[in-house]
Amino acid sequence: MPIMSFHNGKLNLVVSITLRAVPDIKGTSKSFPKHETRHLSEHKNIARCARFSPDGKFVATGSADTSIKLFEVSKIKQMLLPDAKDGPVRPVIRTFYDHTQPINDLDFHPQGTILVSGAKDQTMKFFDISKTNAKRAYRVIQDTHNVRSVSFHPSGDFLLAGTDHAIPHLYDINTFQCYLSANIPEVRYSCTGAMYVTASKDGVIRLWDGITANCVRSITGAHGTAEATSAIFTKDERFVLSCGKDSTIKLWEVGSGRLVKQYLGAMHTQLRCQAIFNETEEFILSIDELNNEIVIWDAMTTEKVAKWPSNHVGAPRWIDHSPTESAFISCGTDRSVRFWKETI
Repeated sequence: MPIMSFHNGKLNLVVSITLRAVPDIKGTSKSFPKHETRHLSEHKNIARCARFSPDGKFVATGSADTSIKLFEVSKIKQMLLPDAKDGPVRPVIRTFYDHTQPINDLDFHPQGTILVSGAKDQTMKFFDISKTNAKRAYRVIQDTHNVRSVSFHPSGDFLLAGTDHAIPHLYDINTFQCYLSANIPEVRYSCTGAMYVTASKDGVIRLWDGITANCVRSITGAHGTAEATSAIFTKDERFVLSCGKDSTIKLWEVGSGRLVKQYLGAMHTQLRCQAIFNETEEFILSIDELNNEIVIWDAMTTEKVAKWPSNHVGAPRWIDHSPTESAFISCGTDRSVRFWKETI
């Protein structure tokens, strides 16, 4: 199932480790800090996707109930305080209603106050989050297929859509002209936009030139015959982290296409599972569907360093980590949205 989004962490915001292509070193793993979690809100149906803004100030969730909820992170933090003096804090600052079918993906414009959504109703809709009274999109792109994923180019001038059509659709967001790229279903850009990576149902990971759209490398059978459900670049663009329905998470070297590291010990065979980095890329987070847990690995040693009950009824369908701090969000089949923050 197509999934794509740009890496929205900026290089000057966090310090990234370098994942060296060396054998796994056991016994030197770092400890992942303990987190507290809080139920934030509920949709009326399955919460299907979530996305932080590039500055970490907002997070949005999309649902099968066709709504989008926008949360302000500072209000979430207020809500987590033991003695809130001004009564209950409402972290949801906007709710958008403009789709007619379930929402598959969300992305924030890299520089502006724009949120884009892609849905089964074959549309991409643009919302201005700075308008306090706006509940509907100010602009709509009508596609010809179910829009499974949406991603802004790091420049903010283009939007790439992954759909049920085999060819991704690239839109100029100033003219809304559509260009058809090469024959690929799922895409994530590197943080400079110089490359993008695709992960597909046939388990193949492909690396593409971001300018020419030529495929520069194919990793066939990256997840055996199982679907590859996500793929993201590290910030230095040297590696790609992929996740598949074979219950493996793998790190690939961009320059050679060889497997560098593998992260095992979490079952994911059914859902559209992601493997994500924390904000410093020192840790990798994913979901164990069977045990309904959030699992964390040391990115360097591949050792599993933590596993926590998800506190969802049924395994989460989506997790996304803040690009700026030690916090992440989870949402799932139980309709709930949960925020996770490092315990001080």
